[in-house]
Amino acid sequence: MKNKPRARKDGLVVETLPDETLVYDLDRDVAHCLNRSASLVWNHCDGQTTTKQIARVVALEIKQPIDERFVWLALDQLQRNNLLAEAPPRPPNMTGLNRRTALRALGLSAAVVIPVVASIVAPTPAQAASGCANPGQSCASIPCCAGSICNGSFICQAS
Repeated sequence: MKNKPRARKDGLVVETLPDETLVYDLDRDVAHCLNRSASLVWNHCDGQTTTKQIARVVALEIKQPIDERFVWLALDQLQRNNLLAEAPPRPPNMTGLNRRTALRALGLSAAVVIPVVASIVAPTPAQAASGCANPGQSCASIPCCAGSICNGSFICQAS
């Protein structure tokens, strides 16, 4: 499996849109929005394709030069969000890679195509029935209860 990631497919509801992919994780009640770049990487994680091969294919599809660091950045986000069934071990030369270092390494033009996975926690049935979210709960789809406010990360916090 060396450097051949495999995307998770079980327990997910996937909706592919022109510039992004929406993924709902039925096991964790979490919704993910993969931008075009993250979607391209995720779609090529078949367990047969190496990270270098994924980088070449994605570069052709986005019509912009990228390298393997771009793929590892996407894989890190996909793995953190439980969207990979198998994740290869990160090579030593890829440790410490984050969006900031990737932008520097890949160039400013990469800012447009940097892979991003945004996630929100779906409300439980009890939360949805109550009509409001308590502090520490998601306020992405329902308002915060009295005495709380929705912060920039869509999590209710005491006001």
